[in-house]
Amino acid sequence: MSTAGNRDDLDLGDDDRDVDSLTIGRRIRQLRTARDMTLDDLARAVDRVPSQLSMIENGRREPKLTLLQSIARALGTNLDALLESEPLDERSTMEIALQRAMRGQTFQALGIPPFRIGKTVPDEALVAMLALQGEIERLRDERAATPEEARRANVALRKLMRTQNNYFPELEQQAKALLDAVDHPGGPLTQRTASDIAAHLGFTLHYVPDLPQTTRSVADIKNGRLYLSSRLTSKGDPRTAVLQALSSRILGHREPTSYAEFLRQRVETNYLTGALLIPEEHAVPFLREAKDRRAISIEDLRDGYSVSYETAAHRFTNLATVALGIPVHFLKVHESGTITKAYENDDVNFPTDQLGSIEGQMCCRRWTSRVVFDEHDHFNPYYQYTDTGNGTYWCTARVESSSEGAHSVSVGVRFDDTKWFIGRDTPNRGVSKHSVEVCCRRAPADLEAAWREQSWPNVRTPRTLLATLPTGAFPGVDTTDVYEFLEAHAPR
Repeated sequence: MSTAGNRDDLDLGDDDRDVDSLTIGRRIRQLRTARDMTLDDLARAVDRVPSQLSMIENGRREPKLTLLQSIARALGTNLDALLESEPLDERSTMEIALQRAMRGQTFQALGIPPFRIGKTVPDEALVAMLALQGEIERLRDERAATPEEARRANVALRKLMRTQNNYFPELEQQAKALLDAVDHPGGPLTQRTASDIAAHLGFTLHYVPDLPQTTRSVADIKNGRLYLSSRLTSKGDPRTAVLQALSSRILGHREPTSYAEFLRQRVETNYLTGALLIPEEHAVPFLREAKDRRAISIEDLRDGYSVSYETAAHRFTNLATVALGIPVHFLKVHESGTITKAYENDDVNFPTDQLGSIEGQMCCRRWTSRVVFDEHDHFNPYYQYTDTGNGTYWCTARVESSSEGAHSVSVGVRFDDTKWFIGRDTPNRGVSKHSVEVCCRRAPADLEAAWREQSWPNVRTPRTLLATLPTGAFPGVDTTDVYEFLEAHAPR
């Protein structure tokens, strides 16, 4: 603490201003009460009004240096005693901590206005309020998943999926019960049937142009209304959006308490949606018949149920091992080469980081998932055999566009299982040594020698790679927008 030039104010740094003013105020109060002085007594001694000193003692006003010197003399002490950083007693410590908390984000986010901590407030009440505030902050920190925590959650979930061959019988049963309830005859799920499912669950569908940007849909549970973007009717698959929105209600999801729980809910929602669009009871005979003909095709599954290629590929991984006895792997790769989704139970050697996470890693340039981007024919599927350190794998892949750029979606199997698939006669072959050598992860020696010291790329780093994941009951959703939207659209 110091003064600068002829300034009469205390020279406090911006970061310490609140702490110091609170501590100084409490120290003045403690010294005053220890000397049996009232605020009126001290006010007369320093020629100030009591309300001014009250504000100083409560930390709401920072005293000038000359006034602080006068207060010190009136209390029979010196300036250094008032400016010590530590409070005098435990009560003062708690009062300071609670006042700081009331000025912080936690109280503001909860809408709790600051209040005066009077002498009549018991110590036990202060302890309880500080404990509650600390627990709220702990939960907020726990739910603000860092990229490392997100990767750990992905790894744990993938281990569970691998253990179960990516098959969840309880979700299959829920899908079957719901389809039976609306008398679905089998085959492609129509948009009308999706509406029937919504009605069965007590919801009417409302397509609006002003859906909050951070949401795919919004459910008004009180009024039984499900809001979706009116753009869905001209772009995308309306059935998927409806079923994903309803799946959380079907599954009884509650507000997630961790990123791992949020991620698990997303996986369950997508799984149940796929099970409704491609019902197990009808899809398994369809796939077994194709296997008998040695003509399994993800394209045929896609066309047979009028879904996207990615949905068909995902659904195939759910049923392939349990129903057909075929271990399988799945990859979704961004056009930049970054893996965004992955699953395997066929021992294919995916690239991983030190935590075992696959998402965010670079896919080998020699793999089907990367080679397909160089193909000019995007109408027909691309097939390729790839020799790896774990053996030879066959894959089929397609490129699909999205708002985030092009992605390849590929499904692959071991060489011995290729005999069941259309496309097994492809002449396309690749060799990947990424598991034992640098392979394509390092530039050829001549290129590296020519350019390593003569280049400096400006990295386009994904925001979520550096930042923590959004907090809140539903990460990334602006709840204020959602509540304002519901208030505006609620039936009067």
